[in-house]
Amino acid sequence: MDGGEPTVLINFLSKLGLEKFYPNKLTLRSLLEINKSSVYDEAVSSVEEIPWCFLRRLFRINAECRDCTQLSNTDNDEEDNSDEDDYDKDLYTADDSADNQVNPLDLIVALFLCADSFLQQEMASKMSMCQFSVPLLLPHGNKSQCTLMLWALRDIVKEWRPHDISESKGFVENNIVHADIPFYSFVRLKNCSLSKSQILNNLLSRGQLNQNMFIHRDMEGGSLDKSVAGGLVEVCWYLPCGTENTDAFPKPTVLANLRGDIDLSLTQFSFLFKVSTATFVFLDKVEENEHKILTSLIPQDVRSKLFLVVNQKDGNAEEDMSVKALKKELDLPKTNVKTKDRRVNVAEFSKRLRVAIKKLLTDVNTTVSIVNMIEKAVELGLSEDEGKTHKQKKAAEEIMLGTSKQSIPDYKKQQLPLQGENWKKLSQLEMEDCRMKDAGESGGEHYKSMLQKEKQRIVKEQMEQQLSMGMKTFVETLSTDDKDRRDYFLKWMKFMLIAHSREKLTELRKESKEQCSKKDTKPIAELDQALLESSLGLEHYMREMGLIYEFSSQSQQTDDTITRLPGLAAEMLLDGYPLELLDGDASNIPQRWVTDVLMELHNKVGGKSRLLVLTVLGVQSTGKSTLLNTMFGVQFPVSSGRCTRGAYMLFLRVGEDMRNQLNYDFIILIDTEGLRSPSLAQLEDSYEHDNQLATLVIGLSDVTIINVAMENFTEMKDFLQIATHAFLRMKKIGKKPVCHFVHQNVGGVSAHAKTLTERKVILDQLNEMTQIAAKMERHPSIKLFTDVMDYDLEKNNWYIPGLWHGTPPMAPVNTGYSEAVADFKRNLLETVKRDKGDDVSKIPEFLEWMRSLWRAVMFENFIFGFRNTLVANAYDNLCKEFSQWEWEFRREISIWEEAAEIEILNADNKLDHWTEMVESKKSEVSKKIADQQTIMHQKLVDYYKRKDGHVNLIEKFKSGFFNQIKSLAKEIQHSANSDLDRALEYKKSSQKAEDLQRKHREVIEERIMKLLSDCKKRSLSEEELEEEFEKMWAEVTVNVSGLKEKDMPAEIFDQLKKHLLNLNVSEELSKITDLRESGLGQFKAKTEHINMKNVLNFFFQKNIQRELQSLADDVIESFTQFVEDIAKTERDYHESFTKDLLEKIDESLKQSRKKCKQKFVTDLKLHICGIATREFLQMHRKYLIRRDPKLKLEEKKKQYMSNFIDLCKERDHFQRKATDYVRSCIKPAVEDYITRSLGVEILDEICHSAEYSSRSFFQYNIQEELLLKEDFDSFVKYIRRYETYMKSWIFKHIRQKMSEDQTLCKLKNKVLQVIVDKISEAIKQSTKCTDGTLLPDSKESIPALINNIRRYLIKDISISEEDEKTTLFQIQCTSQQFINSLKISLEDLNKELQEELTKSNISETLKKLPTKPHVELFKRVFGCGRQCPFCKVPCEAAGKDHEKHHAALHRPQGLAAYRDEETEKLLETLCTTDVHGEGIFMNADTEWEAHPYKEYTKYYPDWHIPPDRTITASDYWKYVLVTYNDRFAEKYKCKSADVPEAWRSITKEQALKSLKEAFNVK
Repeated sequence: MDGGEPTVLINFLSKLGLEKFYPNKLTLRSLLEINKSSVYDEAVSSVEEIPWCFLRRLFRINAECRDCTQLSNTDNDEEDNSDEDDYDKDLYTADDSADNQVNPLDLIVALFLCADSFLQQEMASKMSMCQFSVPLLLPHGNKSQCTLMLWALRDIVKEWRPHDISESKGFVENNIVHADIPFYSFVRLKNCSLSKSQILNNLLSRGQLNQNMFIHRDMEGGSLDKSVAGGLVEVCWYLPCGTENTDAFPKPTVLANLRGDIDLSLTQFSFLFKVSTATFVFLDKVEENEHKILTSLIPQDVRSKLFLVVNQKDGNAEEDMSVKALKKELDLPKTNVKTKDRRVNVAEFSKRLRVAIKKLLTDVNTTVSIVNMIEKAVELGLSEDEGKTHKQKKAAEEIMLGTSKQSIPDYKKQQLPLQGENWKKLSQLEMEDCRMKDAGESGGEHYKSMLQKEKQRIVKEQMEQQLSMGMKTFVETLSTDDKDRRDYFLKWMKFMLIAHSREKLTELRKESKEQCSKKDTKPIAELDQALLESSLGLEHYMREMGLIYEFSSQSQQTDDTITRLPGLAAEMLLDGYPLELLDGDASNIPQRWVTDVLMELHNKVGGKSRLLVLTVLGVQSTGKSTLLNTMFGVQFPVSSGRCTRGAYMLFLRVGEDMRNQLNYDFIILIDTEGLRSPSLAQLEDSYEHDNQLATLVIGLSDVTIINVAMENFTEMKDFLQIATHAFLRMKKIGKKPVCHFVHQNVGGVSAHAKTLTERKVILDQLNEMTQIAAKMERHPSIKLFTDVMDYDLEKNNWYIPGLWHGTPPMAPVNTGYSEAVADFKRNLLETVKRDKGDDVSKIPEFLEWMRSLWRAVMFENFIFGFRNTLVANAYDNLCKEFSQWEWEFRREISIWEEAAEIEILNADNKLDHWTEMVESKKSEVSKKIADQQTIMHQKLVDYYKRKDGHVNLIEKFKSGFFNQIKSLAKEIQHSANSDLDRALEYKKSSQKAEDLQRKHREVIEERIMKLLSDCKKRSLSEEELEEEFEKMWAEVTVNVSGLKEKDMPAEIFDQLKKHLLNLNVSEELSKITDLRESGLGQFKAKTEHINMKNVLNFFFQKNIQRELQSLADDVIESFTQFVEDIAKTERDYHESFTKDLLEKIDESLKQSRKKCKQKFVTDLKLHICGIATREFLQMHRKYLIRRDPKLKLEEKKKQYMSNFIDLCKERDHFQRKATDYVRSCIKPAVEDYITRSLGVEILDEICHSAEYSSRSFFQYNIQEELLLKEDFDSFVKYIRRYETYMKSWIFKHIRQKMSEDQTLCKLKNKVLQVIVDKISEAIKQSTKCTDGTLLPDSKESIPALINNIRRYLIKDISISEEDEKTTLFQIQCTSQQFINSLKISLEDLNKELQEELTKSNISETLKKLPTKPHVELFKRVFGCGRQCPFCKVPCEAAGKDHEKHHAALHRPQGLAAYRDEETEKLLETLCTTDVHGEGIFMNADTEWEAHPYKEYTKYYPDWHIPPDRTITASDYWKYVLVTYNDRFAEKYKCKSADVPEAWRSITKEQALKSLKEAFNVK
């Protein structure tokens, strides 16, 4: 405040708590915030709350908003403040009673003085909608200075029907300040006992409820003395509806009401008299100064314009004389004096007054518009509120210049060229690029390239468009840093555009009405199109601005002004302006523009952009926008005279007091055009457009409000079908919007109960539509609307009475409407608050969701889970977690298995006990697997309970992951049982070898003791003793035999025969004499291998033969590797190896069984079993060699000789014995422990690498390496030998990782240290008996000591008892001496092994591990192994058991060796293009019958092949084909592919970019 304000005003503002907002500091933006006061309408408890309560209710169009000016506890007897003296009034020092009361007029004046220009406009608009009078002249508190509120009233638009056009059903729509209509003023003199305002209300209320348009003394607070409202001039409009019986006046009329006496507001009175058609002065008598004022008026105006309204009182001659004197001096005709005597009540008098005004209207010559009052206001020294907007007005006028000289379509072509035909054509091309409806016979990829070329041409033309003068002015004016200037400019643009469009569209509607009567649809459709093209609003300029940025952003050189446009638009969004989301004219989203604008907003709010998205959908003209405007106080256009199509979004801030409760920072309101619009129904794309719009906005919304209009049931059914489709599509992709049905124009307390039938009808319709939609979307299991979403017949239906009481334009608003809408809003936000979660989208997620939804809309494809980054991220995150859980499961069982196998190997020598033990272990592992399965199951349940990470979007994959857990448990159970069976067999064979070894040991030891006895009798040198020992050894071992070799070929062949039993292949198998002779040469796919059913074409036969050859080569290579991996372990052969091999071969051939006969499968298995026989035989022989008794004895010969000589010479040998024990018994066990444990340790190290975090990232890494390596052979192997290539890649990668920084050596040392520490502890504990006492320190204690060591290590290592007995033969030292020596030897062994570990070969080490890291990692990333039926790309879905196979990146089919049967050229087509084109395919699966690609799911229901998101999505494989086209042709023995010319321009960088986008790599 600048200090010049009157004390009364300052005191009054302070009383209301508004002083900080004076002057004009209260903004519209601050009132649109979602806070507690805007949601919960609590009774005012202090005077300071009164202004906010008034504004809150006013913005909800609540006609009772003026009733909140008194505190709820104010007593009636306190309302009389007539005892206050003038001094008190001036200083506003009220008593206690007045402190709690406010005159509503004072409140309105105070708020207008505090509000900025834009809030003033909004307040005036809402007040006018509530049928309240609005300020025309606003006093400044000192009764002398006033402002003409022209700007504040400019936003008020009204419709009416004068009686002279009522027959034609025409109407007038105009901005009220521009309307030239009669203007009647009503003033009063000091002595006036009549309530002028009350009479005016009666005057205006004919045929309607008695409305309090003007506040009067009998209203709540109306009798209070006015503090700041003296001199206020209010206006109210009477607008006829065209019905003579109900209209008060046949023409529109303005009624102005001056508050206070004319002698106190002389300037206002002078102004009113000058501008008025007639002025009515209310009086009881005339005082001298009032007489002077009235007689000073211009005489000729007085007779025609001045009317006296006299309240005549009986017996008051003085009053009568003053009136007569005035009448005589003014020479007023009798008709200009209206007298009310006490016999006439107010209603009757009002009726007479109405008749008088009606008569005046018939003879009226002067009309006036408010915009033309400025000159007279300035003459009288009044200020006007538009002074500071002239520059912005001029800028708007400059832009609008062209509209008066040319038609709107021509103007748009010249000034708004970017949104013209090129933009619409580009939008159509993008849609066609997705849907491929007009591809015809041209190849899909060539057609797409042609579309791409045409799109590039249009984009280039758009980029070359020069900025029109109009848009240049628009952008420059908008780019000002002064927000007020920018807002004034936008308002002026809006006013001018609406006025111009209204004029043009009125002409077109008139013409359209004439055509409708002729019932010729073609002209009607043309006029509908013309109506659309003739629409020109601010949104068109904003759209053009967005397109300027959209196309400029594709250029390398962009003007700074243009680069700042998104920031400017973001500021406008924060200021409450809507942003066009969907251009309804072109059916397109300018994605760069929308994305950059919203990201600018995101950055401006510091990333605090949690969004709740709310939209209203419904049939056109059912009050959708009015509902939103009433709920949130916003300004979506409700009747603007335009028919622009599209969707607009508005951002509302959530206040600090509700931000945490709601868990949102903004509420986005999305307003759309009405669906099933009759005005647009003739347009060809109307229904499709409605479908797109509904799907988009429902998909974007968290809350969808369906506006129900049962009076228009046909359109309602169409709309429900559209909405149901959209809801079903959202369910399929995991989004669950909340849906509420709002029934408008349903009043009465019994509405909810009485409309039960209607609700059931709607639910029946929804169920019917759901079944139709489910059938179309291939979801037959969905039968009811409640299957799609949570819907409650009681809780999800809201009944809202009509907005108007009576017939507009003069009908009062229905308070019940406002209250019902407020209740709905409160309940809706309460539900949001109650159901809030942590998984809230911010602007980046909202944008990604928007892009994906729009892609799906364009493709007409809504199962787009993996084409959406949010879904892909959510799925990928779960896959990473799931992969880690899977490894933890496998690791837990693997560690348990190792311990179990050791326990089995360490078991006693009873065969029956072994079998029981293994069965017990199988039961134990089953329980452990069940426990781990439960743990993993719970982890998945908990994961899906998370409120973050967009878990809801991957709900549909939930069952698949649960199935994977079951499948994993089953697989691990099978593997564990096989491993335990193998452990049992290994124990049996080991025991046989040990028994044989024991038999020979006992003989040798007996002979050594005999020889020792003989030699001790003689004195022999060491050389002589050695000679004697050699003789004895040769005699004893001469007849020692080895272990018997199994007949491996016969065993494997028997297994093969059992496997092939009942397949009519016995004749072929009978020809096999020795399986080792099979699989020696290259396997050849032959004609006799092909399933020739329906194959009539020679080309198809050759094609299948090539496929089978490729398949056979791949299978052979893969399973040769499988066999070699088994054979390299230092174990004996087990029959389960062959069983697993045959089962895996069957699994790998499953996808190709229709192409081949059984002979192919049999021959292939014979070939692979031949290879396996030779490998397994070698494996078995190596095992026998390691276990050969003769070799074992030879290994021990040196020990026996040393023992013999030491015993003969009676030398101490305990250190040598300890060293021998460590080397012969401990070292092999430690090495075995390292081998068994190392695999898990390596996996623990590698599993945390990013490469294996998920299948998709693994694929990305491999393909990125291929691209960068530029090795053709690697590409071929990856494409044609995918499994083999992967295994090889993983093995090499592990080898590389293990060689880095000596990682393998460190891991080995880590494991070594663990077992050495355990052995050291075992040695330490071995001196104690089971009861805790120490063993005696004697040589007799050594066997017990050794047993104790074995017992302590029974679950860690297996030590051969025979090796122990051999080593400790005839030991002569005490137990303590042996332990001391053992510690030294163990330390030496540790050092020795550490040295050896540094020299080990990494590849050999990896191959020998029983838990092979490369095999386990392969299981982790390989998945199900299924390939795309068209391009052979491998499935990338997680695990093996999933409902749908999918891949991020499909390839040109030629890369999989497919060719054109006629030209022999490699096929360049992509299946992602084919599946939404009009092409056909035929193969063995279709029995060589032609079948449309679009319906591929008939034969491949488990495959999901969505179209590419963009033309560049498959650039990676396009680049590969172009780069190696000739080499692929040479490799596949065919001709090069005819690649589209556009592919040749794809660079390596673009290929890599497309790869990153496909796999969502940042």
